[in-house]
Amino acid sequence: MTHRFRRLRRTGALRALVSETRLSAADFIWPLFITDVPGADVEVPSMPGVRRLSVDGAVRAAEEAARLGIPAVCLFPYTDPALKTEACKEAWNPGNLTNRAIRAIKAAVPEVAVMTDVALDPYNANGHDGLVKDGVILNDETVEALVRMALAQAESGADILGPSDMMDGRIGAIRMALETAGHKDVAILSYAAKYASAFYGPFRDAVGASGALKGDKKTYQMDPANRAEALRLVGRDLDEGADMVMVKPGMPYLDICREVKDAFGAPTFAYQVSGEYAMLKGAIGNGWVKEEVILESLLAFRRAGCDGILTYFAPAAARMLAGG
Repeated sequence: MTHRFRRLRRTGALRALVSETRLSAADFIWPLFITDVPGADVEVPSMPGVRRLSVDGAVRAAEEAARLGIPAVCLFPYTDPALKTEACKEAWNPGNLTNRAIRAIKAAVPEVAVMTDVALDPYNANGHDGLVKDGVILNDETVEALVRMALAQAESGADILGPSDMMDGRIGAIRMALETAGHKDVAILSYAAKYASAFYGPFRDAVGASGALKGDKKTYQMDPANRAEALRLVGRDLDEGADMVMVKPGMPYLDICREVKDAFGAPTFAYQVSGEYAMLKGAIGNGWVKEEVILESLLAFRRAGCDGILTYFAPAAARMLAGG
């Protein structure tokens, strides 16, 4: 035989020479759940190994990220239920939990990029990402609220804004507001193709949204059956000023990741969401799969064209890659 593909698989050195895809800690954004509710800074039952953190705890996590070579963290607040209203005004309060955490992290670890979530669900008594009237999620009124929220986060020192709400026109409105207010260097990582997925359940536990949602999010998040729509949404968000785009969830949508990267060539990210984490963590904990499945799952994102991954496995994966 002239073509023996096993020749280049024979040793670790040969395999390393011809490996097509690389994975490193620099590819990760580490999502952090934060809280200032007394007693809420505990492990999330549906996400073993993931805790809600105080602001001080988030600072320590950012310091750990710096030591591990993880370039960015992303903040998601567990908000005091007493602050949740239908008007969502806490979302753009300069002194809210997220904005205080941004300032604390940037003061302590300025080299770590801080990404935020731009959506109203952590502050909404209805549990929705947008304002609600008579059971309808309002688009344009929500966009106005999101702009106020984004500006408050930018003024607090956020490096990357992550609009995850899926309202139409919000990227253009936020970009224009940032430019006008002098925040020209703040990047937008748009949740451009965010599907109405059943994989988000543990996340809603983590942020205290389980049971609060009235109805579902199918009128604004994408139908899991749709592929071409994702490309149209990504194209629109890039045209409106997004610097980076995201596909969410991750592993069930690797085909979308690849198509987005091939079609646009823009920085493309995916979110290995809470349900994906919980399934893998549960299987590892029960001895059904080996821990190395973590790196294999993350490598799949890179092979599919992703420039980076939001993953709760970020610190564990970084240690594994470093041989720790």
